[in-house]
Amino acid sequence: MIVVVAPSLHHQRPDGARQTLVNIAHFRLMVLMLLFAAGVMVILGRLTLLAIAAEPRSAIAAEAALVPLRGDLVDRNGAPLARTIDAWSIAVRPDKVIGDKRMLAQRLAELMPEHDAAHYYGQLTAKRGFVYLKRRALPELVQQVNALGDPGIALGREPERLYPQSAMAAHALGYLDMDGRGVRGMERFLNARLTDPAERGRAVALSLDLRVQAALESELASAMATFQARGAGGVVLDSDTGEVIAMTSLPTFNPNRVTANTGQMNSVTQGVYELGSAFKPLTMAAALDSGVVPSLAKRYDATKALQVGGFRIRDDHPQNRWLNIPETLVHSSNIATARIADEMGPERMATLFRALGFDTAPDIELEKSRPIWPHFWARTTTMTTAFGHGIAVTPLHLASAYAALVNGGIWRPATMMKLNPGEAPRGRRVFTEATSAKMRGLLRLIVTDGTGRKAEAPGFRVGGKTGTAETVGAGGGYSKKVNVSTFAAVFPMDRPRYVVIAMLDSPKGTKETFGFTSAAWTAAPVVSRVISRTGPLLGVIPDANADIDVAGLRGLLWHAPGDAKKLANVE
Repeated sequence: MIVVVAPSLHHQRPDGARQTLVNIAHFRLMVLMLLFAAGVMVILGRLTLLAIAAEPRSAIAAEAALVPLRGDLVDRNGAPLARTIDAWSIAVRPDKVIGDKRMLAQRLAELMPEHDAAHYYGQLTAKRGFVYLKRRALPELVQQVNALGDPGIALGREPERLYPQSAMAAHALGYLDMDGRGVRGMERFLNARLTDPAERGRAVALSLDLRVQAALESELASAMATFQARGAGGVVLDSDTGEVIAMTSLPTFNPNRVTANTGQMNSVTQGVYELGSAFKPLTMAAALDSGVVPSLAKRYDATKALQVGGFRIRDDHPQNRWLNIPETLVHSSNIATARIADEMGPERMATLFRALGFDTAPDIELEKSRPIWPHFWARTTTMTTAFGHGIAVTPLHLASAYAALVNGGIWRPATMMKLNPGEAPRGRRVFTEATSAKMRGLLRLIVTDGTGRKAEAPGFRVGGKTGTAETVGAGGGYSKKVNVSTFAAVFPMDRPRYVVIAMLDSPKGTKETFGFTSAAWTAAPVVSRVISRTGPLLGVIPDANADIDVAGLRGLLWHAPGDAKKLANVE
């Protein structure tokens, strides 16, 4: 007999139950692993986002650390004019000094001999918490002072403004105060831009050309020394745009080492002078435009001195005859010019000078002074201002006026900023194009046949006018022995582009000039040398065959025997 016995309940299907438990455990493990993976992914994602967000900040921070605290200044070709570098300062905290102060003072005097031990001892015992011993110290000196080992010595890094060209263009550039703020020149004008965090990483280009600046400064300095002049000034101006290519005022200073006694007046923008006969071409242009002079052949009585009330107008080189317009300019006749101004009248003369900006401070970003404008336009005032007496302006005023005289008649403000092509301001019309063309010929004639012969630079087609004005003496009235000598030049006259002004204040005659101090002997040669040196740098190639045609004007001249020799002595 076969008996079938069923298994007990807890022994039924043991493998299936065990598998179920394994599956449950596996599921839980997978869930935990997925949760862990998700957590890791979240963390990695967060780190990635933080890295991405932090990367530009780090780049910005690193870039900001490399950007100087003040932007650089460069010339129009990118040459450095002013830049900011790290410098060291050496100071002392008197209350922190623990060593022998007299011995420390002696060691400091040995390392920094510009002061003696007594001076440094006074600094070490001062009742102040912090005293500078030296600013702008060299790293080698800082190391030596640090080696003294006294905790009272404080060494620090501070930004320093460096002018790599030393005194060159100092009046145009200016300088900073001890707090790093621009207080003169373009440093002052551009202070906000140069310190703007968004701008200071980009150098600011000025209109100056360092090569032309060097030539102008060296030639003026040489002439100033030769003629023992009290001062000198000069400017090279682009007649089409108003950009200042070079500007110098002598005596100058080193902006790297400014002191309380540093001379700061810019004679080109702040010095106002009676600039003499350099005004005559301006008067002639206005007379041509107004119709007062209907023809260059019209003649004016210069047979004798002109008496106007108690004032007597004379010529330095009297012709004692009637003179036409070319002759008036070639011989620089005060008498003929005064007669023309008399016909123009005070209203027209004042209108001319206002149109040229002679009644306001010059248009420039630098420090500037207002001209000395006549209080009352009497008949004598009208006559004398026509040849540059009785009104005082800056050399920059004269440069801008000559630019308008030759560029087709448009006056534009001067600027120290480099302009992009097509950025020149529209300006205002002062002379007609026809009159400007005539004046170009007359200015060239003055150099080829008149008082400006010594300004000629072979191949560069120079035109211009001398100006010699007596200075006002200390007791009032004009000095017969002291003058301001100026030459206003333009080149090349066939396609005018650059105005060059050279001025010497109170030059003294030499054996080579036969004692003469007029502009023909002193300022004109400076212009000649400056143009010869800088013409090719400015893209003007000397050409003996290229010139403006003055044959028709020369035909209006009458030369007395010996005229050519005598003209060299005229202003």
